[in-house]
Amino acid sequence: MNIARYAGLFILFLVLLAVSLLVNIGVGTESIPFVEVCKIICQNVSDSTYGAIIWEIRLPRALAGALCGAYLAAAGLLLQVFFRNPIVGPYILGVSSGAALMVGLVMLGGLSLGILSIHPLFISVAAFAGALAVMLIILTVAGRIRSVVTLLVIGLMTGYLCHAITSVLIAFAEEKKLKGFVLWQMGSFSGICWNEVYLVSVMGGGLLFGAYLLCKPLNALLLGEDYAKSMGVNITLFRLLIVTFSSALAGMVTAFAGPVAFIGLAVPHMARLTFGTSDNKILIPGAALLGAAVTSLCDLIARLLFSPVELPISAITAIFGAPVVIGLLLRKKTAI
Repeated sequence: MNIARYAGLFILFLVLLAVSLLVNIGVGTESIPFVEVCKIICQNVSDSTYGAIIWEIRLPRALAGALCGAYLAAAGLLLQVFFRNPIVGPYILGVSSGAALMVGLVMLGGLSLGILSIHPLFISVAAFAGALAVMLIILTVAGRIRSVVTLLVIGLMTGYLCHAITSVLIAFAEEKKLKGFVLWQMGSFSGICWNEVYLVSVMGGGLLFGAYLLCKPLNALLLGEDYAKSMGVNITLFRLLIVTFSSALAGMVTAFAGPVAFIGLAVPHMARLTFGTSDNKILIPGAALLGAAVTSLCDLIARLLFSPVELPISAITAIFGAPVVIGLLLRKKTAI
């Protein structure tokens, strides 16, 4: 009965994701009929106006949004199991703050040095480098301390430090140079090209598969570290792997789309409530699929709500995610 229920939910999420992707591709400032969308995609038509809109703008954006949502949800689930804390997301370790700091150095510092044109790919590389630097700091600390709470606090403090340095950069930057950086901080999937989609799919797919391989020790960890040790889990190596996979997934998304709030925090809870299980063999793919669908729908709302003005994706995900977190806190009736 449970297998049939899980299969039904996976099919439901797949249908929801497929519908959201098709609507994202067909609806916008220039609406494209559904039949035309299917024809263009199936026949690989790219020499028409609609074909150019779909293949060069909407399809890579829709795929990138779905992939990034899946990675953020999986990263959030890993961290919530690791810290045994429901109010933990991918950015709790300061990954997004490290990425924002490096992008601030490139965009604000580079412009101040007279570099007028900065390639978007270079900005993505800078963001990934900042996220990776913070991740390496956390990995170094994780190898030396035993307390998960201490590791969490160090991650928070690292994030605050990066945010403080970024604020100093903003304070000394020229006002007209801040718009691009502020927009990046709000998060957006616009402007993503096929090369970035390929990179996100290959890198993120490998990381997500690696995270899925941790299902068994993750399930053992649910019963405590002592039980996990008795099952043969190398706790030190296991902690390093969780921090690596979750930080790398979140850092990669931040590099290409900017900080996207609340997906990694709220979607894992939705997956637990929907599937009614704590088995990570079900929850990791389930949360990833649900995260892809939810992020795709949020991106659609961000594009259409005040069209032709596009809202930052984090504005929509925060409106979606904040009530979930508040409801969880009220349900627990305890301070986290």
